[in-house]
Amino acid sequence: MTQSDARPTWAGLDRKLVAILRGIRPEETGETVRGLLDAGFRTIEVPLNSPDPFRSIEIAVTAARATATAPVLIGAGTVLTPADAARVADVGADVVVAPNTDVDVIRAARAAGLVAMPGCFTATEALAALAAGASALKFFPASLLGPSGIKAIRAVLPEGAALCVVGGVSDADFDAFLRVGVEGFGLGSSLYKPGDAPADVIARGRRAVAAYDSAIEKLAQ
Repeated sequence: MTQSDARPTWAGLDRKLVAILRGIRPEETGETVRGLLDAGFRTIEVPLNSPDPFRSIEIAVTAARATATAPVLIGAGTVLTPADAARVADVGADVVVAPNTDVDVIRAARAAGLVAMPGCFTATEALAALAAGASALKFFPASLLGPSGIKAIRAVLPEGAALCVVGGVSDADFDAFLRVGVEGFGLGSSLYKPGDAPADVIARGRRAVAAYDSAIEKLAQ
C-alpha cells in the first residue's frame, strides 16, 4: 500500500477533483480508475445506480491502494440510506456522496469514519448538512445555481465550510466557481458516459486536471 494507513480526508486532498463514473461496469473499472488517478484525480465516485456498484468500488479501492502516490478518496455516490452508507465502509471505501441532504445518511457515514458529502441546493439544506456533520457540501445541480447563487449562499455559511459543485459542470466552469469560494468539482457526463473507452475517459481526465491546475494557479496570482 503506497498511502498512509490513516483514512484520507477531504481537507487533505491536494486536488479536489471528483470523477463521477455513473454506469461504469466492474470489468472496466480497474483500468479507468488507475488512469484517472495517474492523471491526477484525487476522488473516484461510483454511483450506486451503476451496474454492480459495490464490486466496482472494491476494484477501485484495490487500484488506489496499489497505485496512488497521494491521498485519494474512493467511494459511492447516490447514497440514499444509512444501510448503504455503512456498506460503503464495509468494502473499504472512504467517501459517501449523496444527491440530497439526509441527516441520517450523513450521521451514518461519519459514524463509520467516512467523508460525508451530501447534496444541497438551498441555505437551509446546507446549514442542516453542516450541523449533521457533513465534511463538505455538494451543491447540486450547480448549473442551475451558477456562481452567483453559490456566492449568495456562501455568505451565510460558517467560515471554512468546504464547497463543491456538481451537475452540469465541466472544466470550462472552474474559473468562475473558484472565484466565489468553491474548492471542489465533481465531473460526471463531461468526463465519463457508459460505454466510453477507458483511454478516452483518461484523456478527458488529463485535460480536466490541467484546466483545474491552471485555474488554481490563476486564482493565486
